[in-house]
Amino acid sequence: MPTEPENAQQPDRDAAPGFGRRRALFAAGAVLAAGVGAAAGQLASGEAESGHPVARPPAPTPFHGVRQAGLTFPQQEATQLLAFDLPQNSPAADREALRALLAELTRVLSEAVSDLPPDPRLDRGAGSRLTSLVGVGPAIASRLGLDVPPALGELPPFPGDHLDPARSGGDLLLQLCADDRWTLAVAAELVAAATRAAGATPRWSQSGFLPPTPSGVTPRNLFGFKDGTANPDDETARQWVWGPPGPHENGTVLVYRRIRMDTAAFAALPAERRDQAMGRRATDGAPLTGTTEHEDPDIYAKNPDGSYVIPATAHVRLSSPRLDGGARMLRRGYSYDDGPTDRGLLFCAFMRDPAQFTRVQTRLAARDALNPFLDHTASAVAYVLPGAREGSVLGEHLWA
Repeated sequence: MPTEPENAQQPDRDAAPGFGRRRALFAAGAVLAAGVGAAAGQLASGEAESGHPVARPPAPTPFHGVRQAGLTFPQQEATQLLAFDLPQNSPAADREALRALLAELTRVLSEAVSDLPPDPRLDRGAGSRLTSLVGVGPAIASRLGLDVPPALGELPPFPGDHLDPARSGGDLLLQLCADDRWTLAVAAELVAAATRAAGATPRWSQSGFLPPTPSGVTPRNLFGFKDGTANPDDETARQWVWGPPGPHENGTVLVYRRIRMDTAAFAALPAERRDQAMGRRATDGAPLTGTTEHEDPDIYAKNPDGSYVIPATAHVRLSSPRLDGGARMLRRGYSYDDGPTDRGLLFCAFMRDPAQFTRVQTRLAARDALNPFLDHTASAVAYVLPGAREGSVLGEHLWA
């Protein structure tokens, strides 16, 4: 389950997030016209026959930038995670193969969001609202001597883990996000073709979604609780999420966990017990020590009898940054549903040092009141590369 940062949540998923350059709001709509010529003329002038402005299609999402758009763009409704393994020949040959593949992925992903994508299935008349991030795993980084953050490494085993190796790890990890499944399906096909041509083999793939949620409202997870109430602001993220000044400054580390949730058993608990286990109220998302969703949980507040208001085993308490020197991670999780007995959370968190996750998960694995209802079934770690500026490709600094 997600950790519990303390800073204010980005209030609007349609507004630009706190990371990277601010982006304009995207207005959705369609133009109705009596004829093709009339419509073309109205679009060119920006006005309808009434003289009022015409609603334009959503603008495409940019690919190029100092950071990858999969992290700087507001979280979208649907996601597809894909992991691949690269062939192992000689280190020199494998480095060149990875370099060529990253260049090809740069081309494929940037063209997919262009005004005129080469694949007609992505042509919406104004480009695609597709975002992506690309990362490399610890094993290939070590094998090829890549310039990655020194902290990049595999997670240790945790008590209660039931990880499936076939659904975990990977040399190359991609996350695609979009407003609809169609865009993801097409983009995933294009990515698979590029990796296949480079000799890479698929390792695992996982789809996820967010519930329909009004703008400015925190989405809920399948336990019915608001998930993602708070994320670090710009200044905090510079300390805990993005790399330090240097070649890794605009990169970060992704920790991915596929967590099966026993939603039926959890729902069978009385509402008060569910709130106590989480440390928040399901009704409004407020911590048990507060009255509104975005108040910081006071993990030290006590009842008159000396017991903690937020119980010692509550998820919110054990994952609090106050127990971890103030360290925070950026969470962009999704729900998944792979059948009646296999649904849950795709925990995707971004941080400078994955040891931060290890510390938090060690506490959770030992005492979290949610543990009887959770089962960690897959895991991966990847260094999310800095973005590619115009004229450059992803991963250019890896070969230093």
